[in-house]
Amino acid sequence: MPTSMRVMELVRFGAADTAFAARELPRPTPGPGEVLVRVLATSVNPLDLQTRRGDYRDQVALPAVIGNDVSGVVVETGPGADDFRPGDEVWYLAPMFTGRGTYAEFHVVDQALAARKPARLSHVEAAGLALVGVTVWEALVERAGLRVGERVLVHGGAGGVGSAAVQLARAMGAEVVTTARARDHEFVTGLGADVAIDFSAGDYVPQVRALGGVDVVLDTVGGDTLTRSPEVLADRGRVVSIVDIPEPQNLLAAWGVNATYHFVFAGPGRAKLAALGRLVDRGGLRPVIGAVLPLSDIAQAHTLLEGGSAGEGRGRPRGKIAVAVHPLDEPPRRTTSSP
Repeated sequence: MPTSMRVMELVRFGAADTAFAARELPRPTPGPGEVLVRVLATSVNPLDLQTRRGDYRDQVALPAVIGNDVSGVVVETGPGADDFRPGDEVWYLAPMFTGRGTYAEFHVVDQALAARKPARLSHVEAAGLALVGVTVWEALVERAGLRVGERVLVHGGAGGVGSAAVQLARAMGAEVVTTARARDHEFVTGLGADVAIDFSAGDYVPQVRALGGVDVVLDTVGGDTLTRSPEVLADRGRVVSIVDIPEPQNLLAAWGVNATYHFVFAGPGRAKLAALGRLVDRGGLRPVIGAVLPLSDIAQAHTLLEGGSAGEGRGRPRGKIAVAVHPLDEPPRRTTSSP
């Protein structure tokens, strides 16, 4: 096994094309209760963009390896790490803002944060689902308490979080309304949306009100979209947002419908991944991968997520942007039962 590893390190805050540098770092060694994982795939998320731009500069000391999603294979276990053996396929979220992120060939993690990769998912798919899946699970299941027969509005149904949210809400027996560009309407209805609204063609609020309002709003956009959420809520509706709030919100309209607000910043953990894995195995959830790039092209992956020129004029891809780290046929594979 090599004693060093290739990483794409964040060396300065700012634009994607100047922020990263390829480096060789010592391969980490697992400590007590930890496992060393050969990272086969990771992905990029809006959190990565914010970190790269410097939004969390007080929590990230440069140079740093960032990234949070992992799908890979255990290659070594530390003392007392008895849940896994070398060769086990795992997926997980890395703890955030540690500087020990996933844009790397190897990664060490506490075994309690890892789960066995669902057999139905490739490593690229698993890496694309980890953070968005946990976020959506916490948003709709744990925070909103979405119930069978309720109506939910998912903003940005063609995106990484939105595409997972549409599927999860459908699997929970909810009626799903989503906003998406007209060109993506067939795509989101194929995921399970009952109604698709073109957010680029005008005000979405009257169209949602014409349906009778919604019980839950999942906000993936922020800004004016979040501010106007109570205008489409039924009485005692719930709003769940995964977006930072840089400015105060006027909640007078929310007061008028007895609304409840939740703000989600999802963290790592095995239980949510295991629940998502069971849903995947039942065929109720499948990650949408819009693009796969090599680790060396991490800057381009960031640009794609931002909808820049790397998207060949089409904007950001649907679903998630995954990053292939190691050749995906390289390690031995073993898929066993829980954890």
